[in-house]
Amino acid sequence: MNFEHIPVLLNECIEGLDIVPNGTYADCTLGGGGHSFEIAKRLTTGTLIGIDQDINAINAAKERLRAYGNIKYVHDNFSNIKNIVEGLGLGQDSVDGFLLDIGVSSHQLDEADRGFSYNYDAPLDMRMDVRSTLSAYVVVNEYSREELARVIWEYGEERWAKRIAEFIVNERKIKPIETTYELVSVIKKAVPKGARAGGPHPAKRTFQAIRIEVNNELGILEGAINDMTDILKPGGRICIITFHSLEDRIVKNTFRRLEDPCTCPKDFPICVCGKKPKIRIVTRKPIIPCEEELKYNHRARSAKLRIAEKL
Repeated sequence: MNFEHIPVLLNECIEGLDIVPNGTYADCTLGGGGHSFEIAKRLTTGTLIGIDQDINAINAAKERLRAYGNIKYVHDNFSNIKNIVEGLGLGQDSVDGFLLDIGVSSHQLDEADRGFSYNYDAPLDMRMDVRSTLSAYVVVNEYSREELARVIWEYGEERWAKRIAEFIVNERKIKPIETTYELVSVIKKAVPKGARAGGPHPAKRTFQAIRIEVNNELGILEGAINDMTDILKPGGRICIITFHSLEDRIVKNTFRRLEDPCTCPKDFPICVCGKKPKIRIVTRKPIIPCEEELKYNHRARSAKLRIAEKL
């Protein structure tokens, strides 16, 4: 399968991981293997763990990385990272670096029958892991008006969320909404003509919101970061690329809590809660793509990279 993937902020990630040749690294969103290829090249006796919930990504990465024998492939979600490393015979303080590239991949957007994109007509799906029972069809046709509005507003930051939810509910009373183009048609009817002029595609935010809901992309992030911090060796790095303000906020705030976990009132002269910092934030401000990268990869335009190091 052709799984094209241009790795975002590649050099910045490799530099941020500070790779040691005999180390253990986990690419928790393997995708097409672009980042992993560069990690594997730098390992000698070290090991790379490639994790992805999309089996198509696993298969494509195996082909791309076939020259390297020091890779363990895991078809799972990175939210299960503690079970994953335990299953590989690893435990706490055992991994030198984690890399996460959050969100939908270019391949998933371009593979029409997956239903991720409003640019192709396909069954409403959007599952990154096809074993999951929750699909975009279920969200669109079974969620209440209030639930739909919440999802579209919270995850898509769509100002017309309530109106879109109302139009969806009214449409599905006539017949189920089964395809991406049918959903796009409903959204276009819901968003006033003036609001559709000159901006992004009117369905962009709603599709993003439904995808995040289907794959629980935000719900798993904070817990996964905490677990990865426990698994990191002292001095190990965690690099996280996000493409959405909500994801970036979770990463930023989780890093801050891990760096300064003290819960004592600010007017206490000394800390009595006993909570110690677990990480040092390496990037006080997120790293963003340079102009040169944006010239050849426009999908990198909203990317932000944050890096932390375990104490």
